Amino acid sequence: MTTEQNRLNPEKLTPTDRSQIKRLPQRGEYDRQVIYQILDEGLICHVGFEANGQPFVIPTAYGRIGDRLYIHGSPASRMLRTLKKGIEVCVTVTLLDGLVLARSAFHHSMNYRSVVVFGTATWVESEAEKGEALKAFTEHIIPGRWDEVRQPTPQEVAGTLVLSLPLTEASAKIRSGPPIDDEADYALPVWAGELPLKFMALSPIPDPRLTLDVPIPGHVENYGRSM
Repeated sequence: MTTEQNRLNPEKLTPTDRSQIKRLPQRGEYDRQVIYQILDEGLICHVGFEANGQPFVIPTAYGRIGDRLYIHGSPASRMLRTLKKGIEVCVTVTLLDGLVLARSAFHHSMNYRSVVVFGTATWVESEAEKGEALKAFTEHIIPGRWDEVRQPTPQEVAGTLVLSLPLTEASAKIRSGPPIDDEADYALPVWAGELPLKFMALSPIPDPRLTLDVPIPGHVENYGRSM
């Protein structure tokens, strides 16, 4: 039912019992492009799963191609070996945009954009899809890098396990704007407002073994994550 509804409305995902935002539903967002933008701007996802009755949440890098999220790593990875079996997974990505300082301690908050994805990860066996996923990982870290570096060797590709997760059961949650205080507190002589935060890169530090005639590429010198 959900897959058919998503096909009929390609711009928005249909909420499920798991992906429906229940706490402060007005902050929920199911627009595909909003979800994709948050995923593309983030760098680290947290993968939640259960193995042998024990819950785990593992941070890892990821990449996106269309409506699929990819994670990768060593075949020896417990997380990847477990997910390869086809168990249910929950993946989260969060971007912190600022601190929200209220007049009361109770109403302090944060401005953020987050995505939660539910589904079953599958093992990528196709060499072509695997190659595209490896490119997506590199380009997600820094766009323009893939065409500049040495491509993976057959041995490196064979030594990498790639899993794919469909972006069909997902939602975003967004908080923005000033603090929301109790009406009686607005008269308090306490500074309140937003303290915006921004992810930024510092000056690149060359590898000590880098030859002097290799310039810093533009995609490194002008690096940024805002999408």
